[in-house]
Amino acid sequence: MRQAAWGVMAGLLAGFAGLAGCNRFHGEVVAKDQTALVLTSSSFKGGKIPAKFTCNGAGTSPQLAWTAPPARTASLALIVTDPDAPGGTFTHWVLYDLPAEKRELAEGLAKQDQLADGARQGRNDFGDVGYGGPCPPGKAAHHYVFTLYALDIKLNLAAGATRKQVETAMQGHILARGELVAVYPS
Repeated sequence: MRQAAWGVMAGLLAGFAGLAGCNRFHGEVVAKDQTALVLTSSSFKGGKIPAKFTCNGAGTSPQLAWTAPPARTASLALIVTDPDAPGGTFTHWVLYDLPAEKRELAEGLAKQDQLADGARQGRNDFGDVGYGGPCPPGKAAHHYVFTLYALDIKLNLAAGATRKQVETAMQGHILARGELVAVYPS
């Protein structure tokens, strides 16, 4: 009996320990050996995405700003996903090889492969290059996760790369990262 009770207690403690690290929508996610980036947007009010930035509006990309990355940063990458999509995580934006000195993206970034500053845009899960605004089915709210990475290399992938290709190329090169989560519809 005593042995069974200890087994139950150990299982409960392991479960609670697992939940303690479960911050799916936390604003800042950092691995043990990484520095945090703080990512913000003046386009979102109270953590909600206005229709202007969605398929129900103009589909304009939002303004984003972030804190300075570590000194060794060679480039930045941004990936925007919807983990609440019915078919699994849906990619809304892939942007990489952003210059390390950049601290902001203006609202309404052009939907083109190569940007004037040398940054490249990848293909989203709509099949388009650039930002694809939220367009969730039904009326349930979805969480959109904007993740910015500071990298110690420039990825040098061709324009139009997929999220998977960018994530694979980033492995072992992430110096810092930050997340911003916003909801639509509200």
